[in-house]
Amino acid sequence: MLGSATDAEDVLQETWLRWIGVDLAPIRDQRAYLVRITTRQALTRLRTLRRRRESYIGPWLPEPLLTTPDVAEDVELADSVSMAMLLVLETLTPTERAVFVLREVFDLSYDEIAAAVDRTPATVRQIAHRARAHVAARRPREVVSAAQTRDVLEAFHRAVQTGDLQRLLELLAPDVVLLTDGGGVVRAALAPIVGAERVVPVLGNITGTASLRAALVNGHPALLVRFADGTGAAVAVRVDGGRVTGLYAVRNPEKLAHLDRAAPLHR
Repeated sequence: MLGSATDAEDVLQETWLRWIGVDLAPIRDQRAYLVRITTRQALTRLRTLRRRRESYIGPWLPEPLLTTPDVAEDVELADSVSMAMLLVLETLTPTERAVFVLREVFDLSYDEIAAAVDRTPATVRQIAHRARAHVAARRPREVVSAAQTRDVLEAFHRAVQTGDLQRLLELLAPDVVLLTDGGGVVRAALAPIVGAERVVPVLGNITGTASLRAALVNGHPALLVRFADGTGAAVAVRVDGGRVTGLYAVRNPEKLAHLDRAAPLHR
């Protein structure tokens, strides 16, 4: 819901503090009650985050999370936390986002969701339909397997490391988009870089100046970069039609705290 592991941990802590202070005896459905507390805490945090992002310097990208290999086995869960999907979810209103996640990822009933977001079940159905259509219109039409993405990423990795610019041109889609999130803290492009001819020179600057290693970030194959000046980056890759169509490079050091240990995710 939040696109930030740090904020998710804060919401979890706030939820726990409320939970342990509640008299559970009169509560008929403790699971539904817990879902309601967590969802409302997340909605409050999400509305605050949206206001902060209005003044964010440069492109805003979700916080990368190093994940364990088993996350990729749950295709639907991995897709829901991918960098590309989290960016799509950013275009929903907070309530639409909550309804979409609770329904599509956790398969909660409309009645349960209605209680969590303080809407009627009929209204929640409408919100879910609208959010589903919105996401469907913006997500890739082609389903790309993790193996396909991994193969393209390995070739991309080799091309960057060796400075093979011609191979990079072959791997990048003509309209590829590179987003770099430095948050005004480290050097990064303040606007999207669009087109293979413009993206390749930027990637060429990495050759010989940084080390790269493959990792699983947000449930999908990605690259972790370490520059000579000590700064780092997590680069998520979107693959469509066997070519790279999106590169999402998070450089803001405040967002890289969850890359030191892989986190298991489950529903």
